[in-house]
Amino acid sequence: MKIQINQENKPLTIFSYSSLTDIVLLLLVFFLLTSSFIITEGIKVTLPEAQNTTASDQEQIIVALLNDGRMFINNDEIAADQFGAVLQERLTDPENQIIILSSDRDVPLERAVFVMDEAKGAGASRFFISTQMKEDDDTQ
Repeated sequence: MKIQINQENKPLTIFSYSSLTDIVLLLLVFFLLTSSFIITEGIKVTLPEAQNTTASDQEQIIVALLNDGRMFINNDEIAADQFGAVLQERLTDPENQIIILSSDRDVPLERAVFVMDEAKGAGASRFFISTQMKEDDDTQ
């Protein structure tokens, strides 16, 4: 009885994924170690609450009013007497830009009215007040 041995030289069709997995994990570790995570600081504002709110994706100019009297336009502190001029300068397309008032809950109403009046004087046609989503109370 003769044993037949197949001596054809066929290429090996099994692919080993272990080396590919090593490379992918090394790349993952490399990118995690070399990436920088930047935390952007903003202006801390305690917003009032509302239930029926919607978000907008149009170009926004954010006006922030703080309890201590400071005013900001897009994180740049602005003096009250310069507010109208700076706002008018930043309003490049009043029809498509939205001014959002982000005010502390305890800011006097007269300061918010001042901002709205200056925005209208600068040519703004779209003005919104920023709020937080009110949480439902089921304890009634």
